[in-house]
Amino acid sequence: MTKKKLSHRESKQAIQQIIGWTPPAFHQASECYVSFKAFDPCINTMRLKKIMLNHIKGKRNQRAYGEELVKRLTQKLLDGWNPWIEESYPEEYALFSDVCDKYKTYLAKITKEGGIKPGTKCNYECKLSFMLKWVEKDKRITYIYQFNKKFVCDFLDYVLVERNNTLRTRNNYIGWLKSFSGYLIERGYVQKDPTEGVNASTKLGPKNRSVIPNDVLLQIKSYLEKENKHFLLACYILHYLFVRPHEMTFLKIKDISREKKTLTLNGAYTKNGHDAIVTIPNHVIALMEELDIFSAPPDFYLFGKKFRPGMTPILAERFSRFWVDNVKKTLGLSDFYKFYSLKDTGITNMIKAKTDLLTVRDQARHSSVKVTNIYTPQDCKEANRDLIGYEGVF
Repeated sequence: MTKKKLSHRESKQAIQQIIGWTPPAFHQASECYVSFKAFDPCINTMRLKKIMLNHIKGKRNQRAYGEELVKRLTQKLLDGWNPWIEESYPEEYALFSDVCDKYKTYLAKITKEGGIKPGTKCNYECKLSFMLKWVEKDKRITYIYQFNKKFVCDFLDYVLVERNNTLRTRNNYIGWLKSFSGYLIERGYVQKDPTEGVNASTKLGPKNRSVIPNDVLLQIKSYLEKENKHFLLACYILHYLFVRPHEMTFLKIKDISREKKTLTLNGAYTKNGHDAIVTIPNHVIALMEELDIFSAPPDFYLFGKKFRPGMTPILAERFSRFWVDNVKKTLGLSDFYKFYSLKDTGITNMIKAKTDLLTVRDQARHSSVKVTNIYTPQDCKEANRDLIGYEGVF
């Protein structure tokens, strides 16, 4: 492929854009001023900026003020400040941290109005928080106009390579970054979409579904029966009812029917946005009765402080944190066995027990039997009885 040759003028402009600015310098002759050059995107070249100091009386005072001004300007330029962007696009000169605070306020408002689900808000805020920690670590960005394609690609490389995440996780971050970029463009914080040309990968490996062996499940049960039966109830709800940790934080006592042995899920808090009713097995109801769950006020959350019913719901991450700090650490469990593995294990074990796939599909709230069948172990898949005796003319 033939490389495109740039003209001398184009090469000079490209180099100037990369350089960005020249160091400020103090001048004291017929006029007293501090000057420097900065790249002006409106004219696509470097442009001289002069700050006059003639109003300061006395050459010694001028020099003292000028030298201090040089230091301040140099630091601002190092942080990414550009005087011409400040004049032409004032919104782009907003502090990155301030814009992120406004974005969080915006998410809270549209969630309250029903524009997005609380789970989506939580997901977006978690991804924003993760990105902010990365930014603060190396002070990579100060002003919002610095949120560009290079920044986005560097962050995605950090997510995928340095944090050793999967392509699926990278795709999830791309989806959020595109949403965040849309917010910035609509409000004039950036002129060009920073995620343009950044595409999600279509070739993904299988989800890491680690099934916990029965002997390990018994160890976990034995440990929690002694140490924390309320957390055991959370494990049961994940393992038998397939209610996700985030969904569990919104469960209330009134959502449980002791007589019908059902749990009602509000679509405002479910992953697919649909209301649902799932079955509660007898032994899970028995554990609820043992823990005196039904004596709590109907409007209490099922999982509050210390996983007990309360007026304030527990944070979803507390489930995984207790699993890691207590269950996994005490029992020496493999890193592959995460709290969420209880859900995958529950679906797989239910299929192994010859439960009808449609029943499993409904309990797991899958969109189709095809999704449910993903959890079927290879050794459980049987030949089609209608084909075993089939013989053609050949």
